[in-house]
Amino acid sequence: MKLLLIASECAPFIKTGGLADVIGAIPKALSEEGVEGRVLLPLYPALQQIAASGVTVAEFSDLFGGAARLVAVTAEGLDLLLLDAPHLYDRPGSIYLGRDGQDWHDNPTRFAALSHIGARIGVNGIDGWSPDIVHAHDWQAGLVPVYMRQMTNSPPPCVMTIHNIAFQGVFGADMMGSLGLDPAGFTPEGFEYYGRISFLKAGIAYSQKITTVSPTYARELMLPEFGMGLEGLLQARKSDLLGILNGIDLEVWNPQTDPVLEQTFTSRTLKRKHQNRTALERRFDLQSDPDAPLFCVISRLTEQKGLDLLLEVMPQMVERGARLALLGSGNPDLENAYKQAARQYQGRVGVVIGYDETLSHQMQAGADAILIPSRFEPCGLTQLYGLRYGTLPVVARTGGLADTVIDANDAALQSKCATGVQFAPVTAAALAQAIDRTCDLFAETDTWSAMMRNAMKHPVGWDQSAKQYLALFNGLMTA
Repeated sequence: MKLLLIASECAPFIKTGGLADVIGAIPKALSEEGVEGRVLLPLYPALQQIAASGVTVAEFSDLFGGAARLVAVTAEGLDLLLLDAPHLYDRPGSIYLGRDGQDWHDNPTRFAALSHIGARIGVNGIDGWSPDIVHAHDWQAGLVPVYMRQMTNSPPPCVMTIHNIAFQGVFGADMMGSLGLDPAGFTPEGFEYYGRISFLKAGIAYSQKITTVSPTYARELMLPEFGMGLEGLLQARKSDLLGILNGIDLEVWNPQTDPVLEQTFTSRTLKRKHQNRTALERRFDLQSDPDAPLFCVISRLTEQKGLDLLLEVMPQMVERGARLALLGSGNPDLENAYKQAARQYQGRVGVVIGYDETLSHQMQAGADAILIPSRFEPCGLTQLYGLRYGTLPVVARTGGLADTVIDANDAALQSKCATGVQFAPVTAAALAQAIDRTCDLFAETDTWSAMMRNAMKHPVGWDQSAKQYLALFNGLMTA
């Protein structure tokens, strides 16, 4: 089976969030099942060095206002197709945002171009290679099935994966002509969304199957409080909607071999984890306290992630003796509030604004628990990293958080299967209770150690999910 994946980012080459990790992992996982996958990405400046060793397999004289070419290259075990369109992608700053922090004004054109080339490869193949299945990811690839339908009456099957429905790629209807969209599709059943164009809605409406990144999130998306205006369409496509849980790269995230840790460890050598805790306390200038847990947060600082709630309960958390190490960036008000909290609770709260991949590994290894109080969470990867490193997740009961963490309630503790703490509803009061429960559990040394071992044994890789994707793709090929 040949699979074309189309996305705006892919780890380890270019990453702003969990989407990149998933795109970097799926082809490797599916290759174990005999699937030949290629990933179509924009050629951003960060990928220029990789592209230099590649081969040009196609050229385009005019792709939405400029010349472009397609470069094939293999790197980090992935077969990449890099769309080299300097007028669209060769620019400083974030891949989505300019230096002013605002979306690039031509984002609709930039990602329509990515979708258009993805559609051309899907329909015509490239350099003698033709995909059996096209797999589009998030709104940036949402127009792929639309363009394929405009090119041919018999395109290959397309699967659309929603990683976060909050980001939909909604733009003015006046762009229809410049994006090369057939006006016949501008209907409530097509890509029209309250008088505008929605790239994500297009992907949902025109794909044969829709997946999202956890079973609970798939169910939540059909409810008004989570569907972000697309719940009606998803309810109508219910039989075609499937939640397949994300996994993580077990080689990259492995506490037994992780090269950036102060001390590697396993579920059988948990005492070694304490050396990472000591190193983390030094890094964040935190007081040492073996009798109280060290919590960490590794996150975008947004209201979606519930981090405004954590600020509300900070006094109670510190009063319990707990410490907090936070790594993240995002909302300027939240950034400033956490910096102020670090000053107010010096030695108990440490904050690093930004993102540092190495530090994130060290935090997962050194903290006792990781806090994820998200108001909604499609899947979440940080709790999976936490499980892998014996850093117990304290999570809101939503989306993939609910699917991956076993709450330490009485039944789970008696059955010896608990791996963390869940709470609901997503309020400051419920979060405070969850932190209190975590502190109480931490004080029960044997119970806490047993939960750590449970967490580290919990399956967080791609094996099962790869089999589900393969079954989905096989079903489409034989339909």
